[in-house]
Amino acid sequence: MDIYQISEPGDILRGNSYAGRGIIVGKTDDGESAVFAYFIMGRSNNSRNRIFAEKENGEVIIYPYDYSKVEDPSLIIYSPVKVIKNHVIVTNGDQTDTVFNFIENGKSFEEALQTRCFEPDAPNFTPRISAIIDLDTEKPDFTYKMSILKSGDARGSVCNRYTFSYNPIAGLGHFIHTYACDGNPLPTFCGEPERVHICNDVDEFTGNIWNNLDKNNKISLYVRYINLKTGEYTNRLINKYGE
Repeated sequence: MDIYQISEPGDILRGNSYAGRGIIVGKTDDGESAVFAYFIMGRSNNSRNRIFAEKENGEVIIYPYDYSKVEDPSLIIYSPVKVIKNHVIVTNGDQTDTVFNFIENGKSFEEALQTRCFEPDAPNFTPRISAIIDLDTEKPDFTYKMSILKSGDARGSVCNRYTFSYNPIAGLGHFIHTYACDGNPLPTFCGEPERVHICNDVDEFTGNIWNNLDKNNKISLYVRYINLKTGEYTNRLINKYGE
């Protein structure tokens, strides 16, 4: 087994009917951009009734496409992306706000997530996955961290917290998703974030993810390429529903 093997994101997603929600963070082949992607999938009508939208401040929000069909908004409506100073926060839940508030008060990513746990959706106990990109405008470069909070047993009696810290390598990204695959209950992601290729072209990268997500269960995808020299970014946003 080659522990340094790098796969295309689509190769990991292809044939997996339910990866859940996923975060990818990394650096382009040419070393010029920091990249992140966030996608959501859904099996129920409540989960599928969602779309992404972006605000002018760089925040991404999820909201219902049809408010009349909302059954339980608590775990499906949140801001997956927020920006504060030189930090970009990406998560699969309202822990985005927790991390934002801790950073705003001079505390750390890890301290914020120490106060949170996996989602209370027994028997799945969906993991909370999070990432933070710390941009250094002087170099210019960045570092990033990824986290997963997951149940330590089938009863949800304990929360285990894992954090992974990275110095970026050109062409390399790391991919973490909530579920290993479909199932009942859903089996959670295990091990280190997967190593994936980050190409220079935002449309190629976006298509590689979107076109390989299960066509029945994919809902929305957001991708951002941040130029490390200028701080300007290019984004792509795709919604399956509401278009």
